[in-house]
Amino acid sequence: MSSVPSVPLRIALLGNPNCGKTALFNLMTGARQKVANYAGVTVERKEGLLHTAGGRRVRVLDLPGTYSLNAHSLDEAITRDIVMGRHRSEAPPELLVCVTDATHLRLNLRLVLEARALGLPMVLVLNMSDMAERQGIVIDREALGRALGVPVLSSVGVRQDGAQELLRWLDAVEPVPPPALGLSLSADPQQRVLDLHREVQRVMALAVRETAAGRRLDDRLDAVALHPLWGMLLLAATLFLMFQAVFSWAQWPMDAIKDGVAALAAWVGAHMPEGVLRSLLTDGVLAGAGSVLVFLPQILILFLFILALEDSGYLPRAAFLLDRTMGAVGLSGRSFIPLLSSFACAVPGIMATRSISSWRDRLVTILIAPLMTCSARLPVYALLIGAFIPGRTVGGIFNLQGLVLFGLYVGGIASAMGVAAVARLERRGAGPTPLLMELPAYRWPSLRSLALGLYERALIFLRRVGGIILAVSILLWFLSSYPAPPDGAAGAAIQYSFAGRIGHMLGMLVAPIGFNWQIAIALVPGMAAREVAVSALGTVYALSATGEEVAEQLGPLIAGSWSMATALSLLVWFVYAPQCISTIAAVRRETNSWRYPLLMAGYLFALAYGASFVTYRVALALGGG
Repeated sequence: MSSVPSVPLRIALLGNPNCGKTALFNLMTGARQKVANYAGVTVERKEGLLHTAGGRRVRVLDLPGTYSLNAHSLDEAITRDIVMGRHRSEAPPELLVCVTDATHLRLNLRLVLEARALGLPMVLVLNMSDMAERQGIVIDREALGRALGVPVLSSVGVRQDGAQELLRWLDAVEPVPPPALGLSLSADPQQRVLDLHREVQRVMALAVRETAAGRRLDDRLDAVALHPLWGMLLLAATLFLMFQAVFSWAQWPMDAIKDGVAALAAWVGAHMPEGVLRSLLTDGVLAGAGSVLVFLPQILILFLFILALEDSGYLPRAAFLLDRTMGAVGLSGRSFIPLLSSFACAVPGIMATRSISSWRDRLVTILIAPLMTCSARLPVYALLIGAFIPGRTVGGIFNLQGLVLFGLYVGGIASAMGVAAVARLERRGAGPTPLLMELPAYRWPSLRSLALGLYERALIFLRRVGGIILAVSILLWFLSSYPAPPDGAAGAAIQYSFAGRIGHMLGMLVAPIGFNWQIAIALVPGMAAREVAVSALGTVYALSATGEEVAEQLGPLIAGSWSMATALSLLVWFVYAPQCISTIAAVRRETNSWRYPLLMAGYLFALAYGASFVTYRVALALGGG
C-alpha cells in the first residue's frame, strides 16, 4: 500500500491573460484559497490546496498572467522570477502547468515555448477546448505533444468537471524534466521574437487546423462592438445600465445595512447604562463599521459587472475602443474601468487599477480616481444645492439645481483629465503606454468564478479598509466627545471638545475661503467619510434630530446664516478635498507606500483650497456676499 507524501506537490499555473487560468484555479481549489500580496509589492498572490481522488496533496499557485517571460510590468516580473527560480521569497514550482486558450493557441504558444526552453517539468493544458471545437478548430493533441515534448491535456474551466483530466494526470505521474527540445533562442530581443514566431508557425502547421467559419460569430460581434459609432453607443448603453444598477440595485441592501446597524446601536443603547463604553460602542464602533459596510453593496455590484464583462471578453474591447480618447491625456484605455468604478466609490476604482500593466499609468489613475464624483458627495451636494440654488428652470427646459449638480460632476471629470495631462507633461512629452492586448473569444461568464471573485473582493475590502476606518472613527469619536463641557456651559458640547478646539484653530486657516469655525469643525469628523459632514453640521448647530430631519432643518438654518459665496465655496471644496480616510487607506495599500497617499492628499487639498478661494472671491465680487 503506497503512502501519501506528507509534503504537497508544488505546481504553478502559467498562462496569458484571459486564457481562463484563474477560472481553472478556482475550479481546482474552490474555497481552499489564500489571497495575499507578494512581499514588498502590490501584486496579488493566489495559492490554494487540493486533494486529488488518489489522495495526493497539491499546492497550486496561480501566477499573474503574462504574454512573455520578457517582463514589461511588475506582474510579469513576479511571474518570470518565480518560473526561473529567482524570487527571493517563493520557492520554484516542481511542475509548470501551462494553461492556454485553445481558441487562440497561436497567441499562447509563444509563452509556452519560452517556458519549455527552460527545461522544467511541464504539462500543457488546452483550456476552453469545448469552444475551440464549436469554432471548428481541430487540435491534434498527440502531434502537439510530440512537437513540444510535453504531455497535452484539455480542460473546460467553467464546467464543474472541467479539470478532471488534469487531476487524474497529477495522480498518475511524477514530474520529470522533459527531453531537450532543440529550440535555440537568441539573446537579442528582436531576434528572439522572430525565432519564437517561426517555431509557433511550425508547431501550428503540424498540430492545428483552423477553419474560416470558426471566427465568424466573434467577427460579427466585433463588427458592432469595435465600430467607431455603434461600438460607442453599445458601450454607452452598457455604462448606463451599470450606473443604474449601482444606484438602484444597491439601495435596498444599503438601507438594510443602515437599518441593521442603527437597530444594533439602539439595542446596545437600550441594554447598556449610559456612559463612556456605550458611547464608544454606539457612536464609535458601530457608527464606524456602518460607514464602511454601507458601501459594500455598491462595490459588489460594480465588481459583478466588471468581472462579468471581463469573463465575457467584452472588457478588453471597451478598453481598446477608448484607448485613443484616453491617450489624449497620456493614459491608456485600461484606465477607463477604474475611473468608471470611482463614480460609486473611489475605493473599488483604486482596487480595479490592478488590471493596468504600466505602473506609471496605474499610479496616475489611482491619483485622479478621487476626483470622480462618488456617491458619498451626494448628501452634501443635495443639502447645499437645495438650500442655496433656486429650483427654477433655465431656458424653460433645464432645472437649475440639476444643472449645478451636473456641473459638479463635469468639473470633477475635467479636473481629473487635467491632472493626468499635467502628469504627462511632467514626463517631458512622453506619450501614453501603447495598448497591446489580446482580444479573447466571447463566452458566457462562469457563475462559479463570479461568485468566488465577489467573495474575494468583499474580503479584501473589509479587511484592508474596514479595520483602518474603524480605528479612525473611534479616534474621531474621542476627539468629538472629550473633554466634556463644564457645568453650566451654553452651546453645543462639541465646542468644548478637542474637535471643537481644532475647528476654532482651523477657522483662521479657512476664513480666506469663506468658511466659519462651524464648517471647520464639520470637516474634522467628515474625514471619515464625506457624507458625515451633514450630521456633523447638525451637531455643530445644536440640532437634536438625525437622518433626513437634519437636512430638513439644517438647510433653512445655513441658508439664513451663510452667504451664497460661502455655499459655492464649500461645494467646490467637496469636488476636490480628499475627505475620505478609506480612500487614502486604499491608496496606501495599493502603492505599498505612504508617499503616494500623502502626495494625493497634498495636491487635492491644494486644488480644493485654490478653487474654493477663487470661487469665493469671484462670488463676492458678483454680489454673492
